[in-house]
This record gives sequence, structure tokens and C-alpha cells, in this order.
Amino acid sequence: MAAAILTVANPVAAQTTNLNLAAATNGAPATANETPERAWSFSATVTGYLIPDSRDYVQPTFSADRGWLHLEARYNYEALETGSAWVGYNFSVGKKVTLDFTPMVGGVFGHLNGVAPGYEATLSWWKLQLYTEGEFVYSTGDRSDNFFYSWSELSLAPVDWFRFGLVAQRTKAYQTNFDIQRGFLVGLTLKHLDFTTYVFNPDDKPTIVLGVSTTF
Repeated sequence: MAAAILTVANPVAAQTTNLNLAAATNGAPATANETPERAWSFSATVTGYLIPDSRDYVQPTFSADRGWLHLEARYNYEALETGSAWVGYNFSVGKKVTLDFTPMVGGVFGHLNGVAPGYEATLSWWKLQLYTEGEFVYSTGDRSDNFFYSWSELSLAPVDWFRFGLVAQRTKAYQTNFDIQRGFLVGLTLKHLDFTTYVFNPDDKPTIVLGVSTTF
């Protein structure tokens, strides 16, 4: 959604961006003496998939946000040697419990071609966070390539620099014995970098996903 040294997951970069947007939306209004926020914010994620009995690969994601506007580009997400480009609308609600939601529409091109409506969402409360993203690809070629892709993770961050939790995904980029893959995650934050390790199907030829993300 792969060079073993690099890795949320689409999911981590999008999550961090949405949290920044939530802070901007729900925080107190800026006064004349406060420094205005930058017009654009950016995030980049590189995720490495280590798959038993199959090809390892790298999945990069880049996103840019300005107010309500969300732009995103992915590669090797829907299928290998396939890119996708997205435009979406950011909005956020809540204070103690916050929801950041971005409905999107994208174009898919390469080994797989099609159009795809999708979404990214983060629900946060206390030290808990639920992140989910999904898309349905309508192939312009073979209808058997139509598919719903999803990635969801529930994590607890007892301290600012460490989190752990559960993760699930549905993908057609590679094949396993499971339609929905489930596993666990462990993440560390060092300065401006987030490192996350995911282990899917831990009881049956586990797939290891390693990710690093940053925002700027």
C-alpha cells in the first residue's frame, strides 16, 4: 500500500498531516503577535514490504496540504509499477475527541489503470488514535481488477516518542493466504522522523513492513 531498511505506512504520513490540520482548525485563533502558520505543509513516507516467497518492494507516498486542499501521489500502492494521483478536501471536527477526514478522488495509471474514490480519516482521543484509509479502484481495463483497498491501525502512545497497536490491511499489490491481513505495530519518533514496524500474519509466514515518514 522492499528495501528492508525503510518503511505507514502511507498511513503514518497521512496521519501526521491530518493531526496538524486538526490543531490548526481547533486551536485558539492566532493573535497579531503570533507567527502565522505556513501556507503549505508536506509529508513524505517510504514503506518497505518484505514478503515471504514473493518480491520485496518499496512504496513511497508524498502529500501536500494547504487549508482544505489535499494533494497526494503514491507509487506501488494499488499494484506494482503503478502510480496514483489524488485530490481531496480536508476538514476536522471535535476538541477532546477529534475527527480529521479527507474524502478524495484519484487516477491510477501504470500496470493497473482506473479511477478511484477514496478517503483518509483519523479519530483521536487521549493517547488513543484510530487511523484508516481506503479506496475502491474501478479498472478501465479488466473488471476483475476492481478492488477495495484499505489500511487501518489502532494505536496507543503512552509517551510522545513511542506507540504500539494493531493493524489490518486489504491489498491486491501482493498475494497472501488472507483476504484481510492482520498484525501488530511498534513505532518510534526521533525528532522529525517517525519509524514504524508492522508485522502482518504473524502465525503464517509473516510479512514485515518497515516505514519512515516525515513532515515539513
